[in-house]
Amino acid sequence: MGRRFRGFLHVLLILLAIALAVFLMFRSRYRDVIRELAQTQVKNSTSDLTNDAIAKQIADGVIQYDRIVYFEKDLNGRITALKTNIGEVNRLKTDILNIINGQILALDTSDLGIPLGSLFLPELLSGKGPAIPVHILSIRNSEADFSSAFSQAGINQTLHQLSMLISVDVAILVLGETHSFTITSEVVVAETIIVGEVPSTYLQTGGKYEPEREN
Repeated sequence: MGRRFRGFLHVLLILLAIALAVFLMFRSRYRDVIRELAQTQVKNSTSDLTNDAIAKQIADGVIQYDRIVYFEKDLNGRITALKTNIGEVNRLKTDILNIINGQILALDTSDLGIPLGSLFLPELLSGKGPAIPVHILSIRNSEADFSSAFSQAGINQTLHQLSMLISVDVAILVLGETHSFTITSEVVVAETIIVGEVPSTYLQTGGKYEPEREN
C-alpha cells in the first residue's frame, strides 16, 4: 500500500511539474498580450461604470449646471463673469469618486475574464471559450478635475460645457502577476446655452483663464 501511494505521489508530482512548466511557458509567451487584453477589459468596464454613475447623478438631480456655475450680470443684464461654486465642485468630486471606486472594486471576475478565443483566434473566436480570470486588487489613487469649454451654438449663442476628467490608478492580478496602470475618462456632466456675449474671463478657484472658443 505504501509503495502504491509513493508511486501515485511520484506520478502526481510529475504531472504537477509538467502543468507548472506549461503554465510558465504559456504565461511567458502570451504575457504582453494578456496584460493588454486585461487592461482593455478593466478600462472598458471602468468607463461604463463612470458614465453610468454620472448619468445617474444627473438623472437624480445631484449634478446641475446652475449649482456649479453662476453668472454675474451688470445693471443691463449683460453677463460680466462666470464663476465656479468651488464647494459644489469639491462635493461632486468626492461623491462621484466614492461611487466609482466602490463599483470598480466590486466588479465581478466573470465580467473581466479574458476568453481564450480572444487570445488564440481573435478573428474567429473573440469573446468565446473559457476565461482567464482577472482580479482587481486595489485602487491606489483616484482624482477628478473639472474642465470648461465654450463653442458656438448659433447666432449670438454659446454652448458652455463642463466636463469631469477622472483618473484612477488600478492594480490587477492576472495569471499570478500584478500589473498597475492608470485609467482616464472624460465625461460631460453639465451644459447650458448662453445667449448674448460671453465674458472674456471665466473665474475658477480664484484664478482666471481665457475660455476656449470655436469659430
